[in-house]
Parts: sequence; C-alpha cells; structure tokens
Amino acid sequence: MSSDRTFSSFAEFYPFYLEEHSDPTCRRLHYLGSALVLVVAAYALLSGKLALLWLLPVIGYGFAWVGHFKFEKNRPATFKYPLYSLMGDWVMLKDMLVGRIRF
Repeated sequence: MSSDRTFSSFAEFYPFYLEEHSDPTCRRLHYLGSALVLVVAAYALLSGKLALLWLLPVIGYGFAWVGHFKFEKNRPATFKYPLYSLMGDWVMLKDMLVGRIRF
C-alpha cells in the first residue's frame, strides 16, 4: 500500500479498497468475519449478554487481518484509513451478497 495516497471521498477510496482485496481467500475471510460479527451482535443484543459485544472487533478484524497477512500479503488499509476501511468492509459484503463481487 502506498503511504502517500490520499482520498477525498469513500467513492474514491473504494476502488483502492477492492484492489487490496484481490485474493479470493482474503475476501472469503472478510465475508466470514463480517457475517460472524452480525450473528454475535444479534445474539448478544437479543439474549441480553452484552458482554459478548467486546468480541465484535476481535472477530471482524481477526478474520480480515489473517486474510491480509497470510493470503493477500499486504497491510490492511484499516491501519491508514480506519473509517473508510470499515465502510469498505460492509459495502464489499453487500457487493458479495448481491453477486457484484465474487467470493
């Protein structure tokens, strides 16, 4: 990832985000992590076991970072663009669910 790259909008950032997720296994790990975040969040809220909410960043970032370091062989964009990267995770999940991106 180029350290001098700047983005003025999420629309400008998202194509870069997708470039950083070209490996199918990395995308699958993002998908799995995001899906598990939704399941754990729903369970924690519906069961009243709110202490489980602390697991959300561990699950979400854990799966994603394994994908980046082991398969993609790059640094997660989260380190430089945390908000845009979080948004990118959810947009990419949606794009995978609707078939716009292969996983």
